[in-house]
Amino acid sequence: MSYAVVVDLARNALMFSLLIGGPLLAVALVVGLLVSVLQAATQIQEQTLVVVAKFFAVGAIFLILLPWLLQTAVKFTTELLRSLPALVS
Repeated sequence: MSYAVVVDLARNALMFSLLIGGPLLAVALVVGLLVSVLQAATQIQEQTLVVVAKFFAVGAIFLILLPWLLQTAVKFTTELLRSLPALVS
């Protein structure tokens, strides 16, 4: 297996990770910023408010995006398994 193949596999794995985790992390970031601004405006310094808001927001987005996430994961796994014979030889 050449270095180019290994680099290509690593690049594909990292892109897949970003594609799967990116939307969930973006939602957590936006919700955290909004709740922080709300806390600063109202001077409420309750830490559990941020955690609960992020938990429900990320959970909701996860359920909404679940079909797309599964389709992307299946596509990546199928492509990886189909290229396996070429990688071995």
